[in-house]
Amino acid sequence: MPKHVFLFSGSSAVGKTSILRYLIPFLEKGGMRTAICKIDCLSSNDESVYKNLNIPTVTGLSRDICPDHFLVSNLPELWDWCDSLGRDCLLIETAGLCHRCSPATELCTAGCVLDCTASSHSPERLGPMVSGADFIVLTKIDMVSQAELEIIEWQLKKINPGARIFPADGLAGYGTEFLGGWLLERPEIESLKEDRLRHTMPAGVCSYCVGEQRVGSAYQQGVVGKIFQGGIHR
Repeated sequence: MPKHVFLFSGSSAVGKTSILRYLIPFLEKGGMRTAICKIDCLSSNDESVYKNLNIPTVTGLSRDICPDHFLVSNLPELWDWCDSLGRDCLLIETAGLCHRCSPATELCTAGCVLDCTASSHSPERLGPMVSGADFIVLTKIDMVSQAELEIIEWQLKKINPGARIFPADGLAGYGTEFLGGWLLERPEIESLKEDRLRHTMPAGVCSYCVGEQRVGSAYQQGVVGKIFQGGIHR
């Protein structure tokens, strides 16, 4: 039966797969039997990376559905899949396109992967993905100065004082051993029954969520947000 669920979320191309490529062998050597699910939108080539590590791998493509909503809808089935394989650690890498969602639950160990070369203001724009994380991985640390790295860490600590921060280099694997050691010490869980999201998802759906293509107020139904409430202000 699974004892851990580790969630890795983050924007596209921040280095989630590169970090996991080094992290998984470390966890396996530490006694964890891992299985991984990659959540993406239209296509993904990362499954081959994980299969080369000789661990069970499944890819979920959300297509027309928000990938984070898609993940939460499939979380119980992913737990059962991991259980059926006799693995005790479920790793999930999510596309991370819906920053407002961040599908972390109370029982999983949630992480956010950030690119150090992005703007120093990027963390505060990511919402619950950062503020609700248990740990934060900073990638591409070889491309910034020590001073820049400290500024980013300071910004993150303002947003989420309780999160553990792990600077890491996805190309060489530096730093993943510290993250792996911390994950190996995380408390075990027994099941996902009665689990809850740490933060609410965006409210409702609009007509475009269910396939509407016509533009105009006459075709907009459901929860619709308007910049100019009551008309344009001049």
